[in-house]
Amino acid sequence: MAKAKVFISFDYDNDETLKDFLVGQSKLADSPFELVDWSIKEALSGNWKEKARARIKGADVVAVICGKKTNTAAGVSAEVSIAQEEKISYFLLQGYKDGGCKAPTSSKSTDKIYDWTWPNLKALIGGGR
Repeated sequence: MAKAKVFISFDYDNDETLKDFLVGQSKLADSPFELVDWSIKEALSGNWKEKARARIKGADVVAVICGKKTNTAAGVSAEVSIAQEEKISYFLLQGYKDGGCKAPTSSKSTDKIYDWTWPNLKALIGGGR
């Protein structure tokens, strides 16, 4: 079975280490996913959104890592909006076990922030939500 192609959306200024953890998990032998790309560290102007749209459209699912300031990260909110517009499945992943993680402002009120465990991650990537 082919691995799911995942785009990672995260707050570049505050949660880059969390992205690195997810990259590491994608390299595990039993990983059901591969990474196609992740958030772009560029000014939110010009054709940034079109670059992000092309990357997101190349993914099967978008993993949104939620940190303590994700609700203020305009880029993450824009990426979630693009995923919604392109009808690309996405899920919110709690970046810190101690809580306090915030959803992007463009997420739906019905979106749940899921605990970041290896079994949960595998299920979420497989569509279990």
